[in-house]
Amino acid sequence: MTTSVPKERSTRSPASRVPLPEGTIPVGIALVVAGIATYAFFAVGQKAVGGDAEFKPISSLWFATFALAPGFFIPLEQELGRALSARRALGRGGQPVVAKIVRLGAILAAVVSIVVLAASPMITSSYFDGNWVMLIALLVAFAMYAPAHLARGICSGTGQFRDYAIVMGSDGVVRIALCVALAAIGVTAAGAYGFAVALAPLVGLVIVVRRGALRTKPGPEATWPEVTPNLGWLLAGSTCAAALLNAGPVVTALLAEEFQDDQVAQFGYGVLLARVPLFLFQAVQAALLPRLSRLAARAEFDEFRNGFKKLMMIVAVVGATGTLGAFVIGPRVSRLVFDADLSGRTLAMLALGSALYMAALATAQAVIALHGHALVAMGWLLGVAVFGLGTWLSSDELFPRVEIGLVLSSAAALMAFAIALRRKLAEGAQPDEGSMMEAITDIPLET
Repeated sequence: MTTSVPKERSTRSPASRVPLPEGTIPVGIALVVAGIATYAFFAVGQKAVGGDAEFKPISSLWFATFALAPGFFIPLEQELGRALSARRALGRGGQPVVAKIVRLGAILAAVVSIVVLAASPMITSSYFDGNWVMLIALLVAFAMYAPAHLARGICSGTGQFRDYAIVMGSDGVVRIALCVALAAIGVTAAGAYGFAVALAPLVGLVIVVRRGALRTKPGPEATWPEVTPNLGWLLAGSTCAAALLNAGPVVTALLAEEFQDDQVAQFGYGVLLARVPLFLFQAVQAALLPRLSRLAARAEFDEFRNGFKKLMMIVAVVGATGTLGAFVIGPRVSRLVFDADLSGRTLAMLALGSALYMAALATAQAVIALHGHALVAMGWLLGVAVFGLGTWLSSDELFPRVEIGLVLSSAAALMAFAIALRRKLAEGAQPDEGSMMEAITDIPLET
């Protein structure tokens, strides 16, 4: 049935009629700010410590941190936000929900930290080249990102997206500010810059606490089914997605010989350059997925398919442009920004892998919105398995074997999600507010 638009709404400004979901603009701005800060940190830090070989342990810490923390804590953030949003809609206080997920987060952080400590001799010797300071920084970083993600979950679930953006954006800003300060006073020890990475989340957390953004009201007791209906599948998918996103630099560090430390650092620079389209896409994609979800919720599946095809066309154009740009001007940009000697082939392969990952991520988010959490988890797991096989069997050279693994793994995940999406649409699956929130906040790319 068609309903008329109330007359008073026609007087609103065009900006008020823009169909953006709540929080899109502040979160998008925070992503851009954090992304720019990331490139600045690498550029300043590399020069401050004296070169690529000296920066290698910092780069290794960076990618290990953002393989671990988002993978384990984004699912808690998602479920906390979903549960609080549901209670908010019913006028119920969310304090019991927060208490339950905080306990769960503390247990998860403790278990992962114990595993890392148990494997610390192997991790330190094979990954950090014997640098125990970096292992400690990794543990500290993992512990600091736990409350930061939970704070983001509270902010999103209570509709305080400006505070959500403060937590996300301040992380990158504080990190580069600490890096510049250390460089200005002449600090060259890699460990100091490692702790700049580890401690950066604290500032945004303190800000939102002082603003009162994390206060919640008492309410009915929360049950585990209320707060964790999809946590297992979200956790499995998120850990695999974050691992796959950061697998290139991590595996390169593990496979490299001692004399290749500078190459490991340079490979990390290449990965960051290849992610530029992915950073930009994630800053705007939150406005696209809810529109597709609303179409599916109204059973307008033809329009859903048309909208999704347009989204994939945008991803294809951005990915193709990024890959071509990486091949043609990438080497010059890498020398200008990072003073790195990377070939056009390497940068193009990394950009192609990033483009395929971007398409896989967009498709996975649509599947999550249609309640395909298990299918998304299995798709990312398939991607990790294909990465392992591709890296093992494709080549004996350090860069090519990892590049091929990244391309094949993202392609495999994309195919799995495309099949899953077709299946969910054929079944007539429809999203709800909770699944839409989980899909929109499914952002493994942390900065």
